[in-house]
Amino acid sequence: MIEIASLNADDARQALPGLVQLLQDAVGSGASLGFLPPLDEEVARAYWRDVIGEVASGKRVLLVATADGEVVGSAQLELAAKPNARHRAEVQRLMVHTRMRGRGIGRALMSEIERAAREQSRSLLVLDTRKGDVAERLYLALGYVPAGVIPAYTRDADGTPHDTIYFYRAI
Repeated sequence: MIEIASLNADDARQALPGLVQLLQDAVGSGASLGFLPPLDEEVARAYWRDVIGEVASGKRVLLVATADGEVVGSAQLELAAKPNARHRAEVQRLMVHTRMRGRGIGRALMSEIERAAREQSRSLLVLDTRKGDVAERLYLALGYVPAGVIPAYTRDADGTPHDTIYFYRAI
């Protein structure tokens, strides 16, 4: 059974080994998350420490999906802080472990992200993904509206450029 929880900083520190493995798996399988494979464990650990710091300061919501106590997915919500932007948030780094894909975990994480956004009085969500990735189909199916494409916005490990598509959704 899959459980999804919003982690506070202390819980996230306890989950750090699983979060590191999840990020390494996602990057290693080609996910466009801002890192290139192979992802060094210390780089992944430093990334998660930064995330935990933002969770502790209230700037970020971290959701984690677990199965039998093991981290199998996560998603984040970066809360806009500027006075004219406190109605919106950015969905970031939705990832599901490769061995757990196709089970609805990504969809469940997105549902929980939207619930968490509403709890934070956020009514507009934005996100981006590499054009053509499976995540693009998921976001479309969930009612996210394409806002535009930036050509050659990101590159993969061999230098191949990829377009990025931006989405938004009023919730």
